[in-house]
Amino acid sequence: MNKVILVLSDGLRYDTAAASMGYLGHLVEAKLASLYRVTGELPSMSRPMYETIHTGLPVSIHGIVANQVIRASTKPNIFQLASAAGKTTAAAAYFWFSELYNRCPYDPVDDWEVDDDSLPIQHGRFYTQNEFPDIDLFATAGLLVRKFDPDYLLVHPMGMDNTGETFGADSKEYRNHAIRQDRWLSTHLTEWMERGYHILVTADHGINADGLHGGTTPDVRDVPLYFICPDLPGKGQIHEPISQLQIAPTICRLLELEIPETMKAAPLV
Repeated sequence: MNKVILVLSDGLRYDTAAASMGYLGHLVEAKLASLYRVTGELPSMSRPMYETIHTGLPVSIHGIVANQVIRASTKPNIFQLASAAGKTTAAAAYFWFSELYNRCPYDPVDDWEVDDDSLPIQHGRFYTQNEFPDIDLFATAGLLVRKFDPDYLLVHPMGMDNTGETFGADSKEYRNHAIRQDRWLSTHLTEWMERGYHILVTADHGINADGLHGGTTPDVRDVPLYFICPDLPGKGQIHEPISQLQIAPTICRLLELEIPETMKAAPLV
């Protein structure tokens, strides 16, 4: 049975990832991974793109058009489909994912740590502060893997977004955080690869030099997708861009789920 981990690094630009993330770059160079350039959907904002990545739909269809739209998802999504198929789901992520896929509004006590097989995200560990350390978030994800062996795990660090909005993307702080995030992630990736997970590392949006996002330019729209398959060699760096709408059907295909009719884009596998 295929298992998938999606690492959604909030605010990680394509060019910064390709230049600064050395371990992931090694996997690409050694043809142990593929690196795609993803053309992100619009607007280049977080909550809308969380829903796009998990439903394969543009905002005009799924309706989460801005960060201020606070409600549960109403479209077929990866968590819902996987749990309905009897698979185990988990997430170490910002609390907006709890609101989208478990319960809305988020209760900071009841929803902080969730283990409930009746929910779409059955094993959830949700944080509320943008400054929550990535190193601790990755450790939380590692704990979920070892404790529950989920079929689908979302890992959502906020460090790149928080650093980029504070210092701007053209800053040593932003570039250095990409280096640190790659280093923190490397040991977990090694273990997850040994456990046979398919791993996707991508982002919701980028950041511009002013520390802003939401517009249409490549610096806020182009994000990476590192794709690691345990049973297939990687393709190295692929320069032809792909659509962000392809991520959800790709994960469904990997999880051996029936791809719903709402997901129109072609999967990558």
